[in-house]
Amino acid sequence: MTVHVAIDLPETAFSALRSTPEAFAREMRLAAAVKWYEVGMISQGKAAEIAGVSRHDFLEALSRFHVSPFQITASELE
Repeated sequence: MTVHVAIDLPETAFSALRSTPEAFAREMRLAAAVKWYEVGMISQGKAAEIAGVSRHDFLEALSRFHVSPFQITASELE
């Protein structure tokens, strides 16, 4: 099942990324999923699902956004 969500944005928002509304929406989904993963709200698998990409592509996106793929702190490793 898919749910569609509408978000009102000014037309000038798309120029921020020099993209079409569709590409902007894909990037926004990915950015949200990366952030939610980064703060520990969701797993990698769920983040990939939300972003609409494979887990492999999500891991590549983490690198692009400079986010660690590991959700563990240095003190937890010790």
